[in-house]
Formats: sequence, structure tokens, C-alpha cells
Amino acid sequence: MRHLFFCLLFSLVLVGDSLGRDKAVLVVGMELAYPPFEMAGKDGQPEGVSPDIARALGEFLHRKTEILNLPFDGLIPSLKTGKIDLIISSMTATEERARSLDFSEPYLSTGLCLLVGKQSSLGAAADCDQPGRTIAVKQGTTGHLFARRFKRAKVLVLDRETACVLEVVQGRADAFIYDQMSVLKHSEQNPETTRALLAAFQTEFWAVGIRKGDQELRSQVNNFLKDFKDRGGFDALGTRWLGPQREAFRAAGIPFLF
Repeated sequence: MRHLFFCLLFSLVLVGDSLGRDKAVLVVGMELAYPPFEMAGKDGQPEGVSPDIARALGEFLHRKTEILNLPFDGLIPSLKTGKIDLIISSMTATEERARSLDFSEPYLSTGLCLLVGKQSSLGAAADCDQPGRTIAVKQGTTGHLFARRFKRAKVLVLDRETACVLEVVQGRADAFIYDQMSVLKHSEQNPETTRALLAAFQTEFWAVGIRKGDQELRSQVNNFLKDFKDRGGFDALGTRWLGPQREAFRAAGIPFLF
């Protein structure tokens, strides 16, 4: 019995020590595959909009920031099991995801739109769900969720954004459903084979993902987001990472993200 007591006591000490370390380090999960929001720099270190937000949040909370590069569909499971404290990965706050995690206040608004073939007759999302159409979506994204309602079109679910784009470029898919910023980027990179239908058919909001029930951290994150916005932090991020895109949005008459 005494042996069991000391084993339990030792376990509690280890757990307490682990919790202490966790509070000193803010572990943020993101997928470094979505430039210029989340990407790896030339030195392999995380850079872009989301890493900058994560580091600024860590400074605000007086905690060291550690960024873990995880597959997008593994972010919520990692949050639920305690591997990470937060998700900052261009994640749309949806009702479905809110069943598994809590969200901060939104910090960015965007919308779903279409990347289509250069000669495609597609003019809107309503044209997608037709017999003979093939629509590419990235697994686990809101584009994937949107396409679940299609009854007649073939929905091609792929695990990489670049793979979805390639399907459109090579004419195997009629459209790729994704966010406005990415669609603009891919149309500019493939001007001979694609074009962007940037008008959003579904407005979305990005937010920070927080473990369910952690109201203290949620309140801290919301306080940070307000302070960061008031200090011009989001404007600075737009200038640093999204200057050309901001001008393209303005020219198209589309509200910018932040």
C-alpha cells in the first residue's frame, strides 16, 4: 500500500510539473502549407501571417511560443488530446467544428469562391452541381463541407491544395472550391489555364481554435485580438505579407480580409 501511495504521489508530481511547463509555453498548431498565411521559410522556420499572430499572442501572454506543423485534419484531434493549446491556421469557425472546440472572436473575414478552367462555362457556384461536372476540394476544408450538398456533380476530394489546382490546370476538374485569397494566387500563377471567380458565394470568418471549455484562455485570446487590432497589428500584417493581394482585391471591388 505504501508503495502504491508513493507511486501515486510521484505521478501527481510529474503531472503538476507538466502542467507548469505547459503554462510557460504556448503550443500553437498550424499546417505550414498555406502561404502567405502559414509556411516554412528558407531556414525551415514557420513564417507568415499566422506565425506572426502566434508569436505576438505569446508576447501578450508573457509565454514562450512553440509552433507545431501538423496536417490540417489533425489539428482538432491534437487540440482535444492536449498536444497543442491553440489552433491558428486560417481555420474557419463553423458550427460543425464548434461541436469539438471553442473559437475566439473572428479576426478575418473571407469567402468561398471558384478557380475554374480558362475556357470553362462555369459562372457561379450554382452551376457546379451538374451531371458531368467534376469539382475538386481539399479534404477537411469548408469547400469540402460545401460540396457535400452536391447530388449530381462528381466531387473529387484530395488531401493537398496543389493537387486540387493541378486538376483544374490539366482540365480534369471543372472547378476548385477554396478561399478568395488562394484562388486569386493560383489564377495568377496559372493565367494560361485558369481564371478566378472571386465573388464569394459563402462568407466565412477565421478564428483561433481553443480547447472546449477553456474560458480563461479564450478570454485572454480575445483580449489580445482586440489589443492587436487597436495597435494596428493586422494592418501591419496586411502590408508585410499581403500587399499585392490587397491591391488586387481593391481593383476587383472586393473587401479585404482584415
